[in-house]
Parts: sequence; C-alpha cells; structure tokens
Amino acid sequence: MDAKEFTERFYPFHPKLYRVACALLDDPDDAADILQDTYVRLWDKRNDLSELQNPEGFCLRLLRNLCIDFMRSPARRGDSDYPEIVLLTTATTPESEIVSKESIQRIESLIDRLPEKQRKVLMMRTYGDCASEEIEAATGESAANVRALLSRARRTLKEWLNNTEIVS
Repeated sequence: MDAKEFTERFYPFHPKLYRVACALLDDPDDAADILQDTYVRLWDKRNDLSELQNPEGFCLRLLRNLCIDFMRSPARRGDSDYPEIVLLTTATTPESEIVSKESIQRIESLIDRLPEKQRKVLMMRTYGDCASEEIEAATGESAANVRALLSRARRTLKEWLNNTEIVS
C-alpha cells in the first residue's frame, strides 16, 4: 500500500479517532500523541491492512488499546479528568462566576464518584460528543450495555444533585 492509498483509506477516520482519544484520555495533547502513534502503527503494518473488512473498527480498536496502555503507564499525568467548561452568559458578575465555577466543580466531583465504566461512557458521550457506535468500539461494550451505563450514570447524577444543594 503506497502513501496515497494509505491516506485515502485511513485519513477519513482522523476526526472520529481524535474525538474518541480525547474522550478516553481527557487531554487533547495526549490524544494527539496517541493518535499519531496509532497512525505510525498503521503505517508500519500497511501491507497487512489491505484485506481489512472493517478498517474503521480496526483503527478504533487499535486506538482504544493504545489509550489503555497509556493510561496504565507511569507517563500518565494527574491532570484533571475534565476539559475546561466555558459558560457563555450575557451579564456576569464576579459573584455569579464564582457560583458557576463552584457548581461546575461540584458536578465534576459527583462525576468522579461514578463507577469507572459509567464515568468513561458519560465523558465520551458528553465531552467527546461520541456516537453510541464510537463508544461501543472504543470501550468494547455492547450497544445495550452502553445505553444502560449512560442511563445509570445520568440517573445517579440526577439523584445526587437532587439530594445535594448546588447554588445556581
């Protein structure tokens, strides 16, 4: 497989792969690095990939495995699990900004309390803007399990939010 054929076959998956990596790693820089590693591995095996029936699924699985390896590695930093949330309002005061930041921090701390699978699926769906199929491919969960995990995570957060006072 030459460079042109490789680019035509695998580059269309780039935006989706990047979104999945961002959702799994919660860091755009780490996601870009892992995505680059994914393409290097694909390029190294390019001659064996011409017979792939589902190249997108193969790419997602490879990316997922590289993300998991990275998360287990000592190189993994202790950065926040959440991308910065930007609130757009028309009239803000310093007091309202403090209240908003405190509310966001409280919600993030509640998300941290979710079981790992629920948290990861919720993060991919909410922050990564991933479709169910992308989440399934990246996590290895079935469609029904992804829906159940999302539902449980949302229900649990709603219950916790109703039982805790969040200033708004």
